Amino acid sequence: MTQPLLIIAAGGTGGHMFPAQALAEAMLARGWRVKLSTDARGARYTGGFPHAVEIEQVGSATFSRGGIGAKLAAPFKIAGGILAAASRMMRDKPAVVVGFGGYPAIPAMASAWILRKPRMIHEQNGVLGRVNQIFAKRVDTVACGTWPTELPAGVDGVPVGNPVRQSILERAGAGYIAPGDYPMSILVMGGSQGARILSDVVPPAISALPSEIRRNIRVSHQAREEDLERVAQYYADEGIPADVQTFFNDVPTRMSEAQLVVTRAGASTIADLSIIGRPSILVPLAAAVRDEQTANARQLVEAGAAIMVPESKLHVDSLAEQMATVLSDPNGALKMAQSALACGKPDATQTLVDLALGLAETPS
Repeated sequence: MTQPLLIIAAGGTGGHMFPAQALAEAMLARGWRVKLSTDARGARYTGGFPHAVEIEQVGSATFSRGGIGAKLAAPFKIAGGILAAASRMMRDKPAVVVGFGGYPAIPAMASAWILRKPRMIHEQNGVLGRVNQIFAKRVDTVACGTWPTELPAGVDGVPVGNPVRQSILERAGAGYIAPGDYPMSILVMGGSQGARILSDVVPPAISALPSEIRRNIRVSHQAREEDLERVAQYYADEGIPADVQTFFNDVPTRMSEAQLVVTRAGASTIADLSIIGRPSILVPLAAAVRDEQTANARQLVEAGAAIMVPESKLHVDSLAEQMATVLSDPNGALKMAQSALACGKPDATQTLVDLALGLAETPS
């Protein structure tokens, strides 16, 4: 019997790729074949996918990058990608198509709509991304990673949660060591777009902590490549043990060992914090067009699991005070960790799998 085929359509950021990877892993485990439809840019982010996933590159483009020539060519490139994806889809006959957003998802999702294949989208953020906005009324199901999610009139969403990688699930509910007079870890993550201001403000804020806290601090700090040397040098000059890298391959371990996480409020990061259960200071990315990171942070903040600091109010002295508030209150920090854990949806991947299986059984 031929294995059923799932086509996953996703763009080239961690926010799109991490939940896509989680679904791919789960469907492979169920004996399905899985293809990832993306473009050349997205293909650069596929290193974490299981080798059994077939990577299928199609032409796509964005209207928000490049000069006038690139923007004028974008519709033609997308149209060519849709034709190529439709041709492959007629040959491969997928049982279901799931899109996770990003411009590289357009060809496969458009083809699934044209060919009336069972299809759904998953939106990680509390506000629909541009591509998911296009398809929200053209799919059978809209699965929502953040709840509530702002949806177009007449569209009902299914609160699913954001699927996380198996390496995060393996750390689910990892025991939290509350702050005290012993070595403590702070994890600082800014994401590819939002690391600069954290690299400017967080190191001096840690340096400004009261001496009885600061002497115990160890830091894992993610910085942009151009900031790497100066950030590492600052910590070294201040005598603060720090591991500064452009990317951490072991985020689940570092997060589970942290007493406090200072980070942007990307949907995948919020999901990781709630699955592992850690107190956090969240700094939503001000440049986000739809302010989706503020929407993402809302649940943890309202649950008492996180402190949200608008980027416009991120200053050394105030951040030092907020970090000290968490790190000097063991009981409060423990409650924050427990509240974060209560917000988690460790079954998000299984719920998404169930939705996909249900669609596959529905006649197209």
